[in-house]
Amino acid sequence: MSDSRDPSIPMQLLARFRVALGWVFAPLVMLVAEPTIPSLIAGLGIAIAGEGLRFWAAGHLNKAREVTASGPYRWFSHPLYVGSSIMGLGAGVASHSVVAIGLIALYLALTLAAAVRSEEAFLRRAFGDQYDRFKRGDLVFDGRTQQFSLSQAIANREPRAVVGLALAWLLLFLKATYNGSF
Repeated sequence: MSDSRDPSIPMQLLARFRVALGWVFAPLVMLVAEPTIPSLIAGLGIAIAGEGLRFWAAGHLNKAREVTASGPYRWFSHPLYVGSSIMGLGAGVASHSVVAIGLIALYLALTLAAAVRSEEAFLRRAFGDQYDRFKRGDLVFDGRTQQFSLSQAIANREPRAVVGLALAWLLLFLKATYNGSF
């Protein structure tokens, strides 16, 4: 019998192909972006904060092996997605375009909502009561201390997000240069 909290097939597809959809939305955002020096600087500061949160979370996460409640998971159920949202805000600020901000918001709202539903359904199936206790905030561990691990962040492929952030800002910088903002 299916759990009523399981995401629908379209939601599962959105979650699964969210990165690929990013490759559709990113050129559209770049097309309508009108970056300036101040918008690039302000947006970069915001985006770096978002990536910092993602990197910290990735260094605490043992995907599909355990329920993580250390690091930023103490405060957020999905700190990777919170970090991605902050990065999206930074990209919107850097783009200096209301249309770009709308595209970014649409992409994040669709894909992250689907990802959260899909991930939570998986975690409930895989970890049952342990995940429900985590969601309620009363998960107790067996005394093992979970600490940040750089090797874990790398194993979770977080450097790819760092490279993506650098590439996005390079392209925005080039567009600002081409538009005469420098």
